[in-house]
Amino acid sequence: MSAMLFSETLHRGWWQTFEVERILFEVRTEHQHLVIFKNPFWGTVMALDGVIQTTERDEFIYHEMMTHVPILAHGEAKKVLIIGGGDGGILREVARHKRIEAITMVEIDGKVVEMCKQYLPNHSAGAFDDPRLNLVIDDGIRFVQSTRETFDVIISDSTDPMGPGEVLFTSPFYKGIKRCLNPGGIFVAQNGVAFMQADEVETTYKRLSPLFADAAFYHSAVPTYVGGSMTFAWASDDPTKRQQPVEVIRERYEASGIDTRYYTPELHVGSFALPKYVQDLMKA
Repeated sequence: MSAMLFSETLHRGWWQTFEVERILFEVRTEHQHLVIFKNPFWGTVMALDGVIQTTERDEFIYHEMMTHVPILAHGEAKKVLIIGGGDGGILREVARHKRIEAITMVEIDGKVVEMCKQYLPNHSAGAFDDPRLNLVIDDGIRFVQSTRETFDVIISDSTDPMGPGEVLFTSPFYKGIKRCLNPGGIFVAQNGVAFMQADEVETTYKRLSPLFADAAFYHSAVPTYVGGSMTFAWASDDPTKRQQPVEVIRERYEASGIDTRYYTPELHVGSFALPKYVQDLMKA
């Protein structure tokens, strides 16, 4: 009997395929098609609208780089806003920082949170029960345009710019981010695999740079996000936050007491060294 297969449909003319041992859960929610399945190598895998979102095996790389880079670069963050991230991985890593006093998480699809608690419990590792958390089921763009709260670090852990995630790559969304980011605050967002999604890098930079004194990218290779290094958008009105020496980052990292599996202070600093083709996209 042939194995059941799941083929990702993100890139035109090129797919990656996963063996499906068994489907754990599948539903079409109000916003998107959600499937969670078991794979013999990657463990539990979640896909939305035909695109792999996260796997048990390599999620720590993405979540550590999305979280510890902005928080440790800031150095004094007390309030963090997470937009998206329904699987709970970003929340788990933010919650490990004991100096964070308040965490707000805005997820458009409550079903994603519910199902990930059940089928991907190690992603959140109990962080949804953290008393510092305010979980809001709402549209991220509506939230940043209307909230009266302000934040030191904002992390946008959205899907690719399609379906419900599309608005989280637009100028109105970035303007909303700007209005609720504290002075010296940092905004980061997943921005696709630059080699495969060059237009996303170019468009994001074009939209962020008029709003922030320092708009840039950093990057990391995440195995299931195929096609090269994944870029993370970075924006702040304080250019020094991106240029912290490794000694400062190391001191903050050691003071946090956090034990990471991928992130290191040296990787933090080195991740801002971009390939020439990404630099060229920014110039374009």
